[in-house]
Amino acid sequence: MQKKTISVVTLDKWAGASYSKEIQELFDDYVEVRSFSFMDGSASGKLEPADLFVISTDAYSSAEEVSKHVPLGSQTMAIEVSFKWSELRKMKELPAGTKVLFVNLTETMAREAITQLEQFGITHVKLIPFYPGAVLKEEVDLAVTPGETRYIPEEITDYIDLGQRSCTSGMMIEIALRLGFENLLETQKFKNYFQAIATSNYSFDQMFAKSIRLESQFHLLMETLKDGVIGVTEKNEIFACNSKAEDITKVCASIIIGKQADAIFPTIPFMKCLQAKKALPARVHKLNGVNISIEVIPVMRLNECIGAFAILQKFNDIEIRQNELRRQLSRHGLIAKYTFDQVIGTSKAIVQTKNVLKRMATSESPVLLIGETGTGKELFAHAIHSASGRSEGPFVAINVAAVPENLLESELFGYEEGAFTGAKKGGRPGLFELAHTGTLFLDEVEGMSMALQVKLLRVLQEREIMRVGGNRIIDIDVRIVAATNESLEKKVEEGSFRRDLYYRLNTLPIVIPPLSERDNDIFLLIENFKTELGGDFVLSEEIKIFFSQYQWPGNIRELRNAVEYFIFTDKKVIGMEDLPPTISRTLLTHNVVHDESTRQEIDVLSYDCYSENFWFVMEELFKASNDHISIGREKIYQSAHEKDLALSQKEIRDILKKMDEENICKVKKGRGGCRLTEVGRILWLNRLNNPRI
Repeated sequence: MQKKTISVVTLDKWAGASYSKEIQELFDDYVEVRSFSFMDGSASGKLEPADLFVISTDAYSSAEEVSKHVPLGSQTMAIEVSFKWSELRKMKELPAGTKVLFVNLTETMAREAITQLEQFGITHVKLIPFYPGAVLKEEVDLAVTPGETRYIPEEITDYIDLGQRSCTSGMMIEIALRLGFENLLETQKFKNYFQAIATSNYSFDQMFAKSIRLESQFHLLMETLKDGVIGVTEKNEIFACNSKAEDITKVCASIIIGKQADAIFPTIPFMKCLQAKKALPARVHKLNGVNISIEVIPVMRLNECIGAFAILQKFNDIEIRQNELRRQLSRHGLIAKYTFDQVIGTSKAIVQTKNVLKRMATSESPVLLIGETGTGKELFAHAIHSASGRSEGPFVAINVAAVPENLLESELFGYEEGAFTGAKKGGRPGLFELAHTGTLFLDEVEGMSMALQVKLLRVLQEREIMRVGGNRIIDIDVRIVAATNESLEKKVEEGSFRRDLYYRLNTLPIVIPPLSERDNDIFLLIENFKTELGGDFVLSEEIKIFFSQYQWPGNIRELRNAVEYFIFTDKKVIGMEDLPPTISRTLLTHNVVHDESTRQEIDVLSYDCYSENFWFVMEELFKASNDHISIGREKIYQSAHEKDLALSQKEIRDILKKMDEENICKVKKGRGGCRLTEVGRILWLNRLNNPRI
C-alpha cells in the first residue's frame, strides 16, 4: 500500500516536530510525515506537493500567504491542540489563588492556551500571560509553560513544564477522514490516544456509541425501503445490502459484504460511477433472467467520491407503485387531464400557439396565458404541465377570482392548527405545498388582492412559504402558470396590480387566439363536441356561413353550449331558426341579417355619412377578411401611402375606433389587428352591389 504524505507547517520548529511525531506514531505505516518551520527557514518558498497540509494558525498571516507556499489545489486543514488530562491534573492540584506566569512563544499563543485551560476548569488560580519581549510587572508564585522553558524569566526557579500541547482528537479524526483511513478510528491505538487528550466535546466513547446508534438507524432505514439497495466503498467493496436487494439478486448479504462488487455484480456499473463521480440514470439490466431498473448514485464528501449506492427495482414493482400514486393523485384531483394532442384545431393561429407553448413547457419559468373568456386557457395549462419535466408531479389549479379574499390566503399557503376559528385540527397544507415538484395554475390572477400579490411575489423570489398562523419556513419547488382575460398592463398603470409581480409572471407570455380568429377550427370543434355529447345533426349551408362570420364572444365555451342546444332541438338539419336564444338576441342587438335578400334591404341612404377614407379602410379590411387574416393600422397606412392617398395614422385610428363602436369591425388590443364583423362584410357587399352608394 502506498503511503499518504502529510506536511506539517508551523512557526516554531520544536512545536512542529512534536506534532509531526504524534501524527506519525498514530498513523504509523499508513503515512509519511514531513515537518516545515518558518523559524528554521524550511517553510520558506513553495513547498513540495503532499496529500494533506496541516498548518498552525500562527504559521501564515493570511489566506493569500498560504497560497504563496502551498501548491494550488492542495488539501489543507488547521492544527488544533489541547492538553493531556494528566497535565491538567497537575494544574488542578495548585492551591487556590496561586499567581501563575503562563509562558508561551507569542502573546496570542499564551492567551489562547489560558482560555483553553479556563474552559477545562482551571479557574482557581490567576494565570498571567508571558512571552518573549514581555515585562514581568508583578510577583508570581511559579511559572507554567507548554514546553517553552527557555523563555521563563531567570529569577523564577519554580515552574511546571506541561510539555508541548498535543493534537486534538478531532484533528486526528479529520486527518483520517481526509485520507480515507476511517477504519483506523476503531483501533485500540486511536482509542487510547483519544482518551488521553482533554476535550470539551464528546469523548471518544460517546462518539463511538453515537456511531453505533447511527449504524443501527442506517440498517433500519435500509430495511424499510421498498427498493433494493447495495452500497460500496470508494474501493468498490460491498458494505451494505438490504433484504430487498437480496430478494432481487438472489444473493446472501452476509456472504458478499467486503467482497469486490465487480466480482459479485458485474452488470452493475459501480466502478464507472466512482470514476465519473456522478449519478448514472436508471437503465434496464438483466439479473437472474429478470429485467431490473438499476440507478447508481455516488456519495460525495469534500469533492471526493467516497462510495456509491445502487437502487434496484423490478419492472413490475415500478409499474404497481406508479399506478398507485396516479390513483392517489387522481382521487385528489392533482393530475393534469389534457395534453397538446387534445387541443383541436388546424388553423394557423392555433398551430403556432401550440408550437410556442410546447417549447415554453420545457422551461422552468412562469408562463402567462392571455386570452378572452372561454378560449381554453386552463386546457393549455394542463397541456403545458403534461409536456414539461414536471409531468410526473402534481398539477393544482385554482380560480383566484372565485375564492373570497379572506379564504384565498389559507387556500394557497395552508394553515396551522388554531390559526383561526374553524381551522381544521392538525392544520392543512395549502395548494403550494400540494403542488410541490409540480405546477400551480392561477386562473384569473388579476383578481388577487394587493396583500396576496406581495406574498405571491415572495414565493416566486424565495421559493418558500409560511402557513397562516405558522412560524416555520417551508421550502417549495413549484412552477407557476397564470392566466388572465384582462389587460394586466392596464391594471399596473391603474395601480391595482404590482409592477414587479407583473414582470415576474410575464416571463413567458402568450395570447390564446379567440375562436373568431381560428377559421375552420369552428367546424372541427363542432364535430368533436357532437361525438363527445352523442349528437346526430348536420349544419345547413346558411348557418355555416353565419358561424364563420359570427364573433363568438363566449369563444369555445359558447360554441360547446350551442352544440349541446342543437342536440336538444332534435333536428337533423340545423338552420338559422334553431340558433340558441342568446345568439339570436346578439343578432338582433347588432342588426345583423343573415340571408342575401335581406342584406339588399339595408337602408342605403345611411351610407352617405361615410367618407372616401372610411370606404378605403373598409376595402382593406374586407380583403384581409377574405384571406382569413387580421390587419393592423400600420399595414393600412402603408397601403394608403402606396396609392398616394393622403391618410394619416391618426385618421386611420379614428376610423377604426368608429367602426368598432358601430360593430363594423373588431379592434384587438396590442398587435392583435382588426377584423370585419358580419355587419361590416354586409355593409361593404351592399356598397359594391348598389350603384347609388
